Amino acid sequence: MVTPVPPQDSPFRPKQIYEQVSARIRAEIRHGTFAPESRLPSERDLAMRFGVGRPAVREAIGALQNEGLVVTRRNSGTTVCADALQRLSTPPPDHAGSDHADFSPMSTLDVRLILEPAIARRAAAHARRDTVAEHYLAQMDSITDATDPAQRALWNDSDRLFHRQLAVMTGDPLLVRIADEVARTMDQPLWKRVKDEGIDDAARIRLYVSEHRLIYEAIVGGDADAAAFYVEQHIKRVRRDIAPK
Repeated sequence: MVTPVPPQDSPFRPKQIYEQVSARIRAEIRHGTFAPESRLPSERDLAMRFGVGRPAVREAIGALQNEGLVVTRRNSGTTVCADALQRLSTPPPDHAGSDHADFSPMSTLDVRLILEPAIARRAAAHARRDTVAEHYLAQMDSITDATDPAQRALWNDSDRLFHRQLAVMTGDPLLVRIADEVARTMDQPLWKRVKDEGIDDAARIRLYVSEHRLIYEAIVGGDADAAAFYVEQHIKRVRRDIAPK
């Protein structure tokens, strides 16, 4: 007989590494180690300081940017905002507690690397064209200015929904449900922040469009091995672009 586990009123959730790093940086801002309007150490130096990898530091800085505590400028590093102490003294809204923290973009990519090659293989078994996937490809192909906020938003939406549509092309409702969860993580502010800062030029986006087309054409051509290979290589490229070691 299996004994049911009693419900917990306040379950604990282990903090992701980037959350721990951002908490340390917040503490050092409060204590004056990183004063308002001062420049933070480099990602590499922060990684050594906290004993973590650079991807976790990049995610932590992205989270702090979304909170309005720091600002990053290309070729100028990351600076603590002038009103950081004032922001830190204001209690966060109820919905912004630790239980609602965004998923680590690196963790999302790790999960995608497990799931999406298998999804591409299943979709290739049907070898059918899909007008919705082609619509998202066309939208991605229409992007001409990666710095324009509206075009960047269109790119992000088309990208994540294209990958979700690959699961729809398998015809498996459980895979679609799983893909829905992954797509939701790709709509979180931290994912968008880290991705936007790592993929910010038109040439890189053109390359990504080409990779998406390779994935799609391999699927509709029924080449499961090629579809899985192209998905895997694409996700690995995204990881390299948004989280250099």
